[in-house]
Amino acid sequence: MKWKNPSLLLFGIGISNIGAWVYLIALNLIILNMTKSPLAVSILYILLPLATLVTNFWSGTVIDRFNKRNLMIILDLIRAILIFTLPFVDSLFLIYVAVFMINIASSIFEPTSMVYMTKLIPKTSRQKFNAMRNFIHSCGFIIGPSVAGFLFIVGSPYLAIFANSFALALSAIVILLLPNVEIKNEEIIIQRINITLILNDWKNIINFSRKNIYVTLVYVLFSMITVFMTALDSLEAAFATEVLALSESKYGFLVSIAGVGIIGGSLVNALFANKLNLNILIGLGAIFTPIGYIIFAFSPNFIWASIGFFTLTFFLSFANIGFLTFYQNNVPVDIMGRFSSILRIFEAGLILLFTITIGLFAEIFELRGVYIIGSFSFLVLGIIIHFIVTVKSKRHYYERVLD
Repeated sequence: MKWKNPSLLLFGIGISNIGAWVYLIALNLIILNMTKSPLAVSILYILLPLATLVTNFWSGTVIDRFNKRNLMIILDLIRAILIFTLPFVDSLFLIYVAVFMINIASSIFEPTSMVYMTKLIPKTSRQKFNAMRNFIHSCGFIIGPSVAGFLFIVGSPYLAIFANSFALALSAIVILLLPNVEIKNEEIIIQRINITLILNDWKNIINFSRKNIYVTLVYVLFSMITVFMTALDSLEAAFATEVLALSESKYGFLVSIAGVGIIGGSLVNALFANKLNLNILIGLGAIFTPIGYIIFAFSPNFIWASIGFFTLTFFLSFANIGFLTFYQNNVPVDIMGRFSSILRIFEAGLILLFTITIGLFAEIFELRGVYIIGSFSFLVLGIIIHFIVTVKSKRHYYERVLD
């Protein structure tokens, strides 16, 4: 496979991802300085799953019927413009409205980019490409906060916001340079989007899910990994600073170690992409990611916390790459936008439920105990996933579905 276009796509993803980290950190500081309220900052994190709930019941219908490259460009430009306006807004409510709209655009962009990537990258090269994509994301995990810190030193959080707006505009330009992956002899019919069309799409996805129970089950169970991680991560900073008594600088270093873990796992997958079966990747990731959380939950000091963080992120990259390739290989590209958007509604709802629940438990009970129980519950889920993808199905079925 020629890597010119995939490299351009990875470059655009990298720029956008670094900008997203800069934007997130800067916006947190802006809201905190404006309100002096941690609750006001936490609302920012609730707005994303809320945007998903509002958007995803109809967004898949739009994604599967529009030109993917053009839609990605439009969404990048919308986000760039909205983010550019944030420093000029004084009202907290209007900031929340703008962030909510940005999150809506982001929730549409992700499944759109997934469909585009699936069409652009040949099946035989997807696993390696996904490993490189995961590597780019993990680099943003480390580089993004560093860039944000530098911009805060030379300017202010508002300068960082402007930088993110520029990054998204640059990402749109990069996407413009990519090829149109829609089939040339097949015109995409732009139907009038209405409730009848949306309901028919839901019926089609439900029918597909019934006929492909195994694929749907793996998707739903992997979504639960995201749910557990989001809930546990919401307690991460409090656990590190209050229970482990780590300073802010040590906690920042801990986050960097997590980024190194993702980079390490992504590089291993990129180097051995042709030798690692998808069921092994998903199974190992599902087991060892929660084990990393358990190590962190029982850690008495910074060293053990670092081991836990590295373990969970190293094997999380295995799970992510394995699942992403499995998803691309088993869900028809013409319904991919609808399939992921509809199922992510349930994921977003569970994220809200689990995050609020675990936050309340942490207020009522001892924090370490809540984190330990949550981590072991996560491990039970991992064991179930490992059993389903590596034990339960027959070998010939794996060869047909996973490879």
